[in-house]
Amino acid sequence: MRQEQIDDLLKSTLDDFRVSRGEKRILEGIVREHGDSEQQLGFLRHRAFAVARESIVGSEGIPAMEWLEDAIKVFQSREEPDQNSTQVYFSPGDDCPQIIVNQLERATSSIDICVFTITDNRIADSIRDAFVRGVAVRIISDNDKSLDPGSDIERLMGLGVPVRIDQTDHHMHHKYAVFDQKTTLTGSYNWTRSADKHNDENFLITGEASINRAYLGHFDRLWDALG
Repeated sequence: MRQEQIDDLLKSTLDDFRVSRGEKRILEGIVREHGDSEQQLGFLRHRAFAVARESIVGSEGIPAMEWLEDAIKVFQSREEPDQNSTQVYFSPGDDCPQIIVNQLERATSSIDICVFTITDNRIADSIRDAFVRGVAVRIISDNDKSLDPGSDIERLMGLGVPVRIDQTDHHMHHKYAVFDQKTTLTGSYNWTRSADKHNDENFLITGEASINRAYLGHFDRLWDALG
């Protein structure tokens, strides 16, 4: 099923800003046709947000978001994802901050974070909590962004979290993290509220050993270079 067809079917259920039983069956039909893997469901959630966003004009904004809440429920995973597989997430649409927080909360030994900036306090607070409970946390970030209003980098440094800042004339523009040396999160997603609420972003989470080794090796080289 092409994206245009999916969008047309979604728009057909949006007219009265609610998802009736019949319209729910239409949405479930999209899932059957498109597939119900986490990656495919993430794409459907992303399209639902895109359709709703187009309709949010003036007083129609609130009912459109109520429709969106009903539509998203149909596109939720039917079972817990396999932690050894790769999951893909999109914003707006998926609860990307909570997904990142979940990874931070699950970590038991180490968290290596290499991100352009951190301004989302929900994520920063979870990094702090991991550090306090004894997880070995390391952060690499960019000098131009670390002093921005709302940046959490200085706050985390003040708490004792090991942080190294790229001071070059160019940007340290990576957005990835490795948890317990066995799970990698990477993509375009900045760890900011704008990325969650407004930007079209993505990231994936994988347990693929060769990918973990590549990111860990890169992190260690960059960490040493900035030491």
